[in-house]
Amino acid sequence: MVTESAPVGTPARVLIAKPGLDGHDRGAKVVARALRDAGFEVIYTGIRQTPEMIVQAAVQEDVDAVGLSILSGAHLDLLPAIVSGLRENGLGEVAVFAGGIIPREDYDALTQMGIAGIFGPGTSLKEIVDFTRQVTGAESATA
Repeated sequence: MVTESAPVGTPARVLIAKPGLDGHDRGAKVVARALRDAGFEVIYTGIRQTPEMIVQAAVQEDVDAVGLSILSGAHLDLLPAIVSGLRENGLGEVAVFAGGIIPREDYDALTQMGIAGIFGPGTSLKEIVDFTRQVTGAESATA
């Protein structure tokens, strides 16, 4: 899914969030920094965000993509709630991707629920940056 790209000279905006009660945010911060270094404007919400808080931040920040980091095992409950909330608030075109500890057997279900990309442990930052460029139309973001 490719969203309308931002005006020329405007970096794509990516929200990085930690849904649920998981308090481990090192991975989310590493991804946020990699995206920022690649030319994206990154908004990091911090830990222990509810789906409603993440959706509200995405609406307020007018983002092009939402990246979710989840390690708690609640991905089948929290991630679809975020996708649904984005759709209900007119942001159905915003690409949502996830990373963290998500069992491979859940990938298909999450994809069917609207998660555009899933990145497990060991995924290279380049792969995440390239994916984010593709789904936001930010092909011109610096390397």
